[in-house]
Amino acid sequence: MSGGRAAVVTGVGSYVPPNVVTNDDLSRRLDTSDAWIRSRTGIAERCYITPGTSTGDLAVEAGLRALKSAGTEQVGAVVLATTTPDQPCPATAPQVAARLGLGQVPAFDVAAVCSGFLYGLASAAGLIAAGIADDVLLIAADAFTTIINPEDRTTAVIFADGAGAVVLRAGSAGEPGAIGPLVLGSDGELSHLIEVPAGGSRQRSADRPVDPEERYFQMVGRETYRHAVERMTAASAEAAERAGWRLDDVDRFAAHQANARILDAVSDRLGIPAERRLSNIDRVGNTGAASIPLLLAEATGEGRLAAGHRVLLTAFGGGLSWGAATLVWPELQIT
Repeated sequence: MSGGRAAVVTGVGSYVPPNVVTNDDLSRRLDTSDAWIRSRTGIAERCYITPGTSTGDLAVEAGLRALKSAGTEQVGAVVLATTTPDQPCPATAPQVAARLGLGQVPAFDVAAVCSGFLYGLASAAGLIAAGIADDVLLIAADAFTTIINPEDRTTAVIFADGAGAVVLRAGSAGEPGAIGPLVLGSDGELSHLIEVPAGGSRQRSADRPVDPEERYFQMVGRETYRHAVERMTAASAEAAERAGWRLDDVDRFAAHQANARILDAVSDRLGIPAERRLSNIDRVGNTGAASIPLLLAEATGEGRLAAGHRVLLTAFGGGLSWGAATLVWPELQIT
């Protein structure tokens, strides 16, 4: 952000459920193999929730870790980015805030599918810039396995469950951790490429039977791939330019962990070498909105992301929606 109060990252945390599902596990019930999944997605294993666990449960765990990383027990607002809320109504964020002991702070959900973290980042930064909150807990969490058809080989091998979170505080634009220019976009004319057709007011008000398949997440893979690569590449280049960076200045590239092919294509187009790309898709799969903050937390804990690194973030998701942002990574404590 330029001028005024900037949103500054002061804590980060992540959580994945302990139920690890390997490619071999999936191959026992799907017409697939470890080699097929790895070659097309780059994924070796992922984590699934167990019965009775919800998105809110994942969000609470990641939120606790982010608050501890930031060295605080209180924030002025909570933003939750998710495509899989605990229930259609009300929003999940107020319940998460209550469970975290944050009292009656403003709390709301953001729905932008896999772009949710960046849209949530813009929302949190706006709350801080407007003086509504001095600090915000931004959580991105998804239990994607609750909306995936377990028999659909094209989606069941990719999507998984997890949560990531950051704590943001009011600060100045020039300090480490300050969120730089945010680039966001959408194209609703292509919403059919990524959707869950049933379950909303359009389906509920229609006088027709519902195909059970329409209750599951659906994605047109080839077209989605093309738009994801184009949009993330363009948004990343624009965010870097607006920050006054050359792409050679980027120390770490943290893209939404969609699949390995998309990540490689975007990185190659931007000219970012392999050693500067952050990735964990091989171990956690595509965790939806959670993928970027989960990746940032893991990379920080493992030393792959360190204070002073110039970081470029980008994501693409349903809507269609996309975004990118920059920041210089601050010194953080990971617990």
